[in-house]
Amino acid sequence: MKNSIELTAENQEVKGKSNVVVALLKRSDTSVIVATLVLFIVFAIGSSSFLSSYNLFNVFRTTSLYMFVALGQAIVLVIGGMNLSLGAIGGLAVVTAGVAMDTWGLPWWMGIILAIIVGALAGFINGIFIVRFKLNSFVVTLASSFIFTGLVFGISKGYPYTGIPKGFTLMGRDGFLGIPYLFWLMIVTLFVLWYVFKYTVIGRQILATGGNIVAARYSGIKTDRIILLGNVLSGVFAAVAGLLWISRMGSATPATGSDWMIISFAVAVIGGTALSGGAISAIGLGTAALMIALINNGLIMLGANVYFEQSFLGVIIMLAVLAESFRMKLHSSRKR
Repeated sequence: MKNSIELTAENQEVKGKSNVVVALLKRSDTSVIVATLVLFIVFAIGSSSFLSSYNLFNVFRTTSLYMFVALGQAIVLVIGGMNLSLGAIGGLAVVTAGVAMDTWGLPWWMGIILAIIVGALAGFINGIFIVRFKLNSFVVTLASSFIFTGLVFGISKGYPYTGIPKGFTLMGRDGFLGIPYLFWLMIVTLFVLWYVFKYTVIGRQILATGGNIVAARYSGIKTDRIILLGNVLSGVFAAVAGLLWISRMGSATPATGSDWMIISFAVAVIGGTALSGGAISAIGLGTAALMIALINNGLIMLGANVYFEQSFLGVIIMLAVLAESFRMKLHSSRKR
C-alpha cells in the first residue's frame, strides 16, 4: 500500500513537471526569453563595464525605442498584413514635429499632437487603399513608403530641426530610480497591450481577423474596420516612436526611420508576433526589443566589428525562427 502511494505521488510529480513544460512550450515568447537571458549572461561575463549603471541605462532606453518601433509593425502583422512604410511615417511625423516646434515656434505639446495626427492620417491612407481597393498591404505600403519619404525630404530639404524645447527632451534623456522614463513608458504600454488583447472585445476581434479572416467575417466581425484600425494604429505608433526618437536625440532628423525596417520586423517576429496573423505577445515584444538592444550594445562592449552588426542580427533572427519552429514541433508532438 505504501509503495502504491509513493508511486502515485511520483507520477503526480512527473505529471506536474510535464504540465509545466507543456505550458512553457505553448508560449510563443519562451524561446526569446531564454535567448535574451543567455545573451545577458554572456555579455555580463565578457565585459566588465556591461553591468555599469550608465550602460544599463542606455540599453533600457534603446530597448524602449525599439519596442515602440516594433509595435507599429506588430499591430498590422497580427491582422495578417505588414507596413513597409513604417519608417517613412515615423520620419514624416518627426519632420512635422520639427516644423511645428522649430520653424513655427509652437509649444512642444502642439507639435506632438500634429505629429500623431499626421501618423494616423498616413496609416488611414494605407488602410483605405488596402480595404476599399482590396490591394495587398505589401504593395500599398511599399508605394506609400516612397511617397512619404519624398514628403519628408521635400519638406525638410534634408536638414535637421534643432530648435527642440528642452522640456521635450526630458522623456528621452532622464529617468526615475535610475531607469529611463522611456522604459517606464514601455512597461505601461506593454501592460495596456496585454490587457487589450486578453480581456477586451476589440482585442479579440483583431486576433480573430488575423487568425482567420473568413471565419471572422462569418462570426459578424467587421473585418474591414479592423484592418483599417490596425493600419491607423500602426501610423500612430510610428509617430510616437518618431517623437520619442526626437526626445532622445534632441533634434528632429529627417533620416529618422530609415533603419526601422529590420528593427520592426526583427523585434515583432522574434517577440512572438505571427507573420500569418492572429498572435501577439506583449512580453515577447519587450523581451525581443531588449534582445536586439543587447546585441547592439554587447557587440560594442566586446569590441566586435560594428560593420557586421546587421549580419549578427540576421543570424540571431534566423536562430530565433529556428528555435520557434522547434518549439512548435515539440509542442505538437507532446500534444499527440
